[in-house]
Amino acid sequence: MAAGARLVVLGKQGAGKGTQCLSLSHHYVVTHVSTGDMLREAVKQGTGLGKKAKELMDRGELLGDDLIMEMVSGRLAESDTKDRGFILDGCPRTVEQARMLADLLAPVDLDLVIDIEVPTSQVLRRLASRRVCVDCGANYSLQARPLIGWTCDVCGGEVVQREDDTEEAISRRLEIYEIQTAPLIDWYRERGQLAQVAGTGLPDTVTKRIVRAIEDRSNRKGGRFT
Repeated sequence: MAAGARLVVLGKQGAGKGTQCLSLSHHYVVTHVSTGDMLREAVKQGTGLGKKAKELMDRGELLGDDLIMEMVSGRLAESDTKDRGFILDGCPRTVEQARMLADLLAPVDLDLVIDIEVPTSQVLRRLASRRVCVDCGANYSLQARPLIGWTCDVCGGEVVQREDDTEEAISRRLEIYEIQTAPLIDWYRERGQLAQVAGTGLPDTVTKRIVRAIEDRSNRKGGRFT
């Protein structure tokens, strides 16, 4: 069994973060912590945090750093992530969130931050063909459809195209991501915690690149993470 790890995965929407996080969670036997999944579940369950998040999203406002980190800190306090590690997906998205995450994890820091790099033109094609289950959020595409019609293989929910997966909306989200994330990538690079990995090619090929980058970092730390 591979050793546990504390990882953050960054990348544009459509870069394949979800697929890679799932593969890495199996490889290192750690939990995939997705802020998107947690938010959807909180909204669905009508929790206090979910109600606050839904109110902001319904007004078209971005969720604040404090709200995101409140959710993340609660999840990282659970035994599975504290004892073995995690693959964090969707957080941090800003330098302030990164600082808050470092304070939260102290004195034990992240092992590595992976930035999956995919050309914007390819991301646009991927997102335009994306289809999503309305119930569990499982991802499909025009090239990788559910086994039966547009019914989710995981939960049986309806698989649809998201309303915001138009080319104009996608371009805007990518623009916001670049604005928010460029400083974040620089911040992690300056701390010596960043590895940038090409996200083009077959998913298994990308996974091997990421694992190689993680192993290289582990070897530089004497064969194990701190």
